[in-house]
Formats: sequence, C-alpha cells, structure tokens
Amino acid sequence: MEIIKNPDAMTAWADQMRARGRTISLVPTMGYFHEGHLSLMRKAREIAEEVVVSLFVNPMQFGPSEDLDRYPKSFDQDARLAHEIGASVLFAPGSDEVYPPGFQSKVEVAGLTEQLCGASRPGHFTGVTTVVAKLFNMVKPHFAVFGKKDFQQLAVIKKMVADLNFDVKIIGQPIFREKDGLAMSSRNSYLDADERKQALCLYQALQLARQKVAGGEKNAAGLKQEIFRFIAASGKVEIDYVSIVDCRTLSVCREITDKSLLALAVKVGKTRLIDNTLLKGDS
Repeated sequence: MEIIKNPDAMTAWADQMRARGRTISLVPTMGYFHEGHLSLMRKAREIAEEVVVSLFVNPMQFGPSEDLDRYPKSFDQDARLAHEIGASVLFAPGSDEVYPPGFQSKVEVAGLTEQLCGASRPGHFTGVTTVVAKLFNMVKPHFAVFGKKDFQQLAVIKKMVADLNFDVKIIGQPIFREKDGLAMSSRNSYLDADERKQALCLYQALQLARQKVAGGEKNAAGLKQEIFRFIAASGKVEIDYVSIVDCRTLSVCREITDKSLLALAVKVGKTRLIDNTLLKGDS
C-alpha cells in the first residue's frame, strides 16, 4: 500500500491506473477506523481493482463550537488497517494541500441540506460537498463508497453527482453496529461508561418505531411524538431532532410508507450521535 499526501501525486497515480484500464474505488473517511469503515473498504475491494482510502479531517464541515480540535486520530493504526484490508493507497493530504492559500470556491447543494443535520449544523454540508468534489477530482474514482449511517450526507452527495455530472457511481452501504445495536462511529470513543449505556436509546427507539409500524401504525406525526417521548425519558440526553422523512427526497412524511425513514440526532453528554432506519422492510 502506498501512502500519498500530495494531491498532484494522487492524481498522477490515478491517471496511471486509468491508463492501464484499472478501475478505482474511493472510500472517503476522516480516520480513526472502526469495523464500519472497514466494511466500506471491503465493499470497495469487491467492486474495483484499486482501492483508495482518503483520510482527511475536513475543517470546512465543522462549526466553530464543534469538535475539530479533539476529533480522534490514530494515523499509524489506520494505515495498518487499510493495508490489511488491501487498499492500494491511503491518501492523507494536509489542510493546506486541500485548501491552499487563496482558496475561495465552494460546492453547495440546496434543498436536501436545509433540514435534519443541515438545520442544526449550518454550513456543514457545504463543507462535505466541497471536499468530496475535490476528492473526486484528485482521485478520479469509478466508484465511491459511503455508509448509510450518514443518510442525509449520502443523499446530498448523490444529488451533487447527478446535478454536476460527476462520472462516478455512488455506493451506499448498510449501517455497521455493535453487538448491542449502537451504530459504530468514531465519536463513540468520546462516551464514558454511563453515556455509552444511554446512547443505546437511539437503537432502542428505532426498534420500537419499526415494531409500531409492523403492528399497523401509519400516522407519522403520532409515531414521531411517541419516539420523542421514549428518547426523552431514557436518560440525560438532549434531542436535536426526531424526524420521519421520505428516504428519496428527505421531505417530511405524513403517512408511513415503504419509503419512510426515521432519522435521529441526539447529544449524549457532549457527544452528538446520529442514527436512522427505514420503517418498513430491510433496515
């Protein structure tokens, strides 16, 4: 596995692989790898001959009061894990290389970014789409693999790719969970023992909602209120949002359908966690 830190060197490598007729898949990450990340890399290995894993903690997607300075890092371990999975390249540019002096451009997707995490994290998705667009241009992948835990992010990136005619296929992979159901996240490392137990309220709420729908519940507003009350009663947590939306448009659902997605964002202690599930069919 090569470790590349310079964007021009990354693009030269990609040009060389494409000239040989090799297919490239990209797994964009911010590092501190867990099994969720590794599942994305395994999928990338299945669909392409060369796998590029990018590791870049993107300052543009963090707000002024968020956790940029303390976001967990483990470069040596990440490099080892990416190598063991069979990645061809670990692309780890610095901030000055991604956003050089004088950088002024942004990529923005309207509409899909105005609710859910976009409402409580202004500017977040502009940071995401800008850096992902730059990664696509640097790495020139045929495929890019993202996790469905960040469901809104996945929808926004798909929209950007369609609107701007990026020649890359976006692959969404299921949420990877701990044995007790907690969605894997690098930010789980912030949780102490009590907070870790409280965090299970997200998965428990998703399971409760699916049970209610399986039992015949069709009213989205009523189900949303019940889930809100369940989470609020489950411990010292701060609810950002409980939303039931159409998984294609992210518009609010009035009635539960096979396209209805329950999305949650909750702060446990100082740690903001997100999770989601389709309310019917495979979650």
